[in-house]
Amino acid sequence: MSDKPKKYDLLIKNVKVVRPRKTTVEKMDIAVKGGKVVKVAKGLAAADAQKIVDGKGRLAFPGLVDPHMHTGIYGPLSEDAYRESLAAAQGGVTSSLNYMRTGGYYMERGGPYAEVYPEVLELSKDRFWVDYAYHLAPLDRTHIGEIDMLIEKYGVTSFKIFMFYGGYGLHGASSSQREFLMIGEDEKYDIAHFEFVMRGVHRAMLRNPKIKDSISLGLHCELADILSAYTKMVQGGAKVTDLDTYLTGETHDPECVDCKPLTGLRAYSAARPPHSEGLAITIASYLANETNCLNINLLHLTSRKAVEAALIMAKAFPHVNFRREVTIGHLCLDYDAKVGNLAKVNPPIRSRDDVEFLWQALLDGKLDWVCSDHACCKTEKKLGKGKDKKDIFMAKSGFGGTEFMLPALITEGKPRGLSYNRMAELTSWNAARRFGLKGKGDIAPGFDADIVLVDPKKSFVASGKLSESQQGYSVFEGMEMSASVTSTFLRGQLIYDDGKPVGKPIGKYLHRPYA
Repeated sequence: MSDKPKKYDLLIKNVKVVRPRKTTVEKMDIAVKGGKVVKVAKGLAAADAQKIVDGKGRLAFPGLVDPHMHTGIYGPLSEDAYRESLAAAQGGVTSSLNYMRTGGYYMERGGPYAEVYPEVLELSKDRFWVDYAYHLAPLDRTHIGEIDMLIEKYGVTSFKIFMFYGGYGLHGASSSQREFLMIGEDEKYDIAHFEFVMRGVHRAMLRNPKIKDSISLGLHCELADILSAYTKMVQGGAKVTDLDTYLTGETHDPECVDCKPLTGLRAYSAARPPHSEGLAITIASYLANETNCLNINLLHLTSRKAVEAALIMAKAFPHVNFRREVTIGHLCLDYDAKVGNLAKVNPPIRSRDDVEFLWQALLDGKLDWVCSDHACCKTEKKLGKGKDKKDIFMAKSGFGGTEFMLPALITEGKPRGLSYNRMAELTSWNAARRFGLKGKGDIAPGFDADIVLVDPKKSFVASGKLSESQQGYSVFEGMEMSASVTSTFLRGQLIYDDGKPVGKPIGKYLHRPYA
């Protein structure tokens, strides 16, 4: 018996390798050594490997890069990191990028990131099943001044602006935003502040020319003034489709079915109308041009008006490197969804016409990646109490879904003509390139051996009971998925298999750029 070391730590045989930027899916073997892919070829010798996995003819996708998650928003960060990253692993996600800020929810404290972020990292340590990183939101002038430090010391290369926070709440109208954001009396979270954040990010790009392509700014594009005005109208019983009647003070015929006040997800969409997204995108894009902040991510676009505004701005400012994001929730749900108020999210779930427009934009290559916007909100916290349980404005915003992202994309996308290769770009490659994860996003020599095996013929019905998330429900409840994630490998180690976690969390912090 030979003691000669094996060439490979792991050999995954008999899989159909799905690679981004390719046009075919070929049957190959994948060899792994030291956590990296070292060879992808046909007929690799089993004798050369320490461990062999039979892929049984399944699809092998690169591990998903979910660039939009909210770990720790409604629950303790350490607890959320464990359970929600396990849900991510269940869905084939191997890199989780999470939005984090000071203020209400999340850390429930103000102060500089020099004090807060080490605490975030300590709470995250040894808790993530998948590799992880954070995007940070500069909420005051101190935070803007810390951008360079965050890049150099902690490898945080992506930042965020919540454009509606200055005059509107997380779940509905609010008049106490300074207290919510926990910023000083002399601070204002307004358009001027957004400009100064952009100048801070631009400054960081100039000071770090070697990694400038990995430095970017994401924007949640809704305008507080529009949201506040429309929320008041909708909560007052108005139908926004009959705005003139409302403004003139006329009353509706109570017997008219079409004149009944809006409720549920329709009401929330009307209270945060699509043109508020479009207007915010226009303002953000002009400020990006003005400040020369050239790497801009337009987050979770939900509507025709939002996408069209984004495309117009790309033509107006061709030197700005825009990326356009869509969530799996906005691709699968419309405001008549049976799950009702459980699907409340910001920006809102829209009409079926908007959903189909998003799909066409995705097929036309006008959207850059698909994310989950996963924000676990447990059942007992999600809805109001008693008579307020049916009031959409009393429900919390956000829901989980990372565990069903790839199955849902395959289920809805394949019949529409979305290829597996394009799916790999939308769920792995594009976001990895944007956010400085150069070692992620493909199954090729030199890349991390983040590999997801998918059975395209194994269907299942999505439900909260099937999810590893602690949320307790799913907005995809009852949706029949045509494909199943069967195994997830992180850097060559099996972390989730056949519906169960394997071992202990081995996720590591991604100091970006990550090679």
